[in-house]
Amino acid sequence: MIYQTPAGARDLLPLEVEQKRWINDRLQHTFQTWGYQRIVTSTLEWLDTLTAGGAIQPSKVIQLRNNGESSLGLRPELTASIARAAVTRMASSTYPQRLCYRANVFRNPPQSHHGRQLEFYQAGVELLFAGGVLADAEIILLLADCLYELGTPDWSILLGEAGLTRSLLSAFPESIRPSVRQCIANLDRITLENLELDADLKAQALLLFDLRGKPEAVLSKVSTLNLDPAAREIVNNLKSLIELLNSSSEQPLPLTLDLSLLQTFDYYTGIVFKAVCFQDHQSYVLAKGGRYDRLLGLYDPQGKSSPGIGFSLSIEDLHSSLLSTDKLPQQAPSSDCLVIPTTTEAEAAALKYARKLRKENAPLKIEIDLAERSPTAVRRYAQTCRIKQLVWIEADGSPRVEALDQ
Repeated sequence: MIYQTPAGARDLLPLEVEQKRWINDRLQHTFQTWGYQRIVTSTLEWLDTLTAGGAIQPSKVIQLRNNGESSLGLRPELTASIARAAVTRMASSTYPQRLCYRANVFRNPPQSHHGRQLEFYQAGVELLFAGGVLADAEIILLLADCLYELGTPDWSILLGEAGLTRSLLSAFPESIRPSVRQCIANLDRITLENLELDADLKAQALLLFDLRGKPEAVLSKVSTLNLDPAAREIVNNLKSLIELLNSSSEQPLPLTLDLSLLQTFDYYTGIVFKAVCFQDHQSYVLAKGGRYDRLLGLYDPQGKSSPGIGFSLSIEDLHSSLLSTDKLPQQAPSSDCLVIPTTTEAEAAALKYARKLRKENAPLKIEIDLAERSPTAVRRYAQTCRIKQLVWIEADGSPRVEALDQ
């Protein structure tokens, strides 16, 4: 039998681990410079917790056996877990709460996609108990800072507004509205054109489908529509947000307003967005996020609603988009020094000397040579592993230092 990972799972080897560590470290540093504190939540959650907001269907959760009456699941995302922790474990904390994370998540692929990836790696932030245009701007600008910090090529942010899109969809009869929504969410223009709609509704559906482009142009087009007072307020907030982003950015923000950007579930209540990148004829979704002002109330013991907004970055897609650049480390980390006992009697002295080097020269990486091999073989090993210094420990415990030319 050949042992291998289950279908949909994979191992990460040292170089890929180092490259993804490089990405994660820069993201976490950026989060922290904006005042976000790292939180670690449980990998396991009650299934009811994970599906409470309607964003995650139970079929997408990898469920585990439990002797109790309730089902457990591996987290498919972090927002629900962080929302639960914030309103139960951190209820006495000061507001707003700025929380960040780096974690693995697990998702069941559709039944027809056997072998699709099950485990993913994410980093992200949640800004809780803060609403308004300024909080929205903070999240968008933080996402942009992350992508600038990584040197991500050819990226842009698509910005939508779930409340406004929902208002525009309300003009359609309830019987056909889910189909229109599905077509717009999946950018399926052909199916949309073939829906049984009268001429006016079909024209409005196609207009909604095409509401994307430069923010000022899209907002100008939307302003000509017959909007109710709530929708007009949303449009005014969007205008304020765009103005705030443009006036506070050090460089022009690659931003596209896309009012066809929505999910197929009612999870978000305000702005929604995603960061995308096109590299080597391949598109990558680098990040997704949005405002969810009803989610925290689902976990609050008193049912009190509170605003929240956040985003998650896909470490896999960020990694793939950066592979063709010179940003990522090109080699796995190597040790700085190899300590070699020259005889069996020198082994204890070699261990002591290596320990001394580690204490006095942190964070240098010091390893012990464990094989009984010739000096030529030791040097060949060190050069292969890019180790620059050898320390030979003689039988009397004295060290002899040798520098290697790489």
